[in-house]
Amino acid sequence: MVQIRPAEATDGPAIWDILRPIFRAGDTYTIDPNITENDAVAYWTQSRAYVAEDRGTVLGTYYLKTNQQGGGAHVCNCGYATHPEARGRGVASAMLNHSLAEAKKAGYRAMQFNFVVETNEGAIRLWKRAGFREVGRLPGVFLHPDKGYVDALVLHKFLED
Repeated sequence: MVQIRPAEATDGPAIWDILRPIFRAGDTYTIDPNITENDAVAYWTQSRAYVAEDRGTVLGTYYLKTNQQGGGAHVCNCGYATHPEARGRGVASAMLNHSLAEAKKAGYRAMQFNFVVETNEGAIRLWKRAGFREVGRLPGVFLHPDKGYVDALVLHKFLED
């Protein structure tokens, strides 16, 4: 049973353990693959960060933040990461559902993912099942380490849906 809670300072090593292989692969996030542990954890936890755990073992993490300031502050953005050994166990779904509830509770009107690499097919399927719509496509903007230049999607969901 996955439990989700706010991340604490002591979760830094576990968060890094999840982020390291994802960032090093360089195929989903626009993060320098050589980012240091301190910089990666600081980046991830600069907003509201959460961890998903099972019996004290951190299996995933996500952050929730305001997407834009001023007139765009009613829309939030999230980033998600699941430990490679925990994939296929419902961790990503649990984090998505939790983030949607937390966003609504925080007063956001919508959630938007600004830069979803089109080859991240599992995540795209999950988000579309949850009601996100593709509202934009950025042609050839991401240099995938194996596939070359690929598109990135902009996905959006009103939280009243």
